[in-house]
Amino acid sequence: MKCNKVMLESRENAAIRLKDIIPMSQMKSEDWKVIAISSGGLVLASYLTNKTHNKIDFLFSAPIYAPNNDDCEVARVSETEEIVINEELVSSFGIEYDYIYGEAHRKHEDKILSYTYRYRKGRQLISLRDKIVLLVDEGSETGTKFMLGLKTVLSMQPKAVYIAVPILPKAVLEALEPLADNIFYIQAIEDYVQTSCYYESLDNVENETIEKLLGDKN
Repeated sequence: MKCNKVMLESRENAAIRLKDIIPMSQMKSEDWKVIAISSGGLVLASYLTNKTHNKIDFLFSAPIYAPNNDDCEVARVSETEEIVINEELVSSFGIEYDYIYGEAHRKHEDKILSYTYRYRKGRQLISLRDKIVLLVDEGSETGTKFMLGLKTVLSMQPKAVYIAVPILPKAVLEALEPLADNIFYIQAIEDYVQTSCYYESLDNVENETIEKLLGDKN
């Protein structure tokens, strides 16, 4: 795969650069709740909050694939059973909505609940009602996780929802802008390849790291 020019050294470097864009003093004084939408986003969130008392949490979700095609994600379900569907793919493949909702329930029961029990000991996502929420990820190929994050958080009646992401496609930025109260990013890329292409180092996040980060901040 051909990758574009590397723009970021690591998640820590991305966090340092985002801190120049995010109003950190406001984030501290208003006690923003920081919600990661991926394991890499959780590590990035930990760097963003390493000198603050802002709580971080992880919004767990799972992909729903097209029948007999585990390479094609057609929808995604969150731990609160909110669903975002790629209508274009569902229509082009002729997928029934009963299949989507059935798979969403199965993924929630089989996968997401096991994640919450392992990493949060069964605790629910922190309360976001009337809070300012910052959704965080290390990058975004399609925007689906952010769309699902926004849908899930907005259903919890927050005061405002912001997004922090170092890099993302221009098309995804344009799709997210009407839905979020603000988006903090370093660069929007026209011909986005995949997130790992823009980092010099993007290590896998171990299960123990997720448990530790969620435990330390909560």
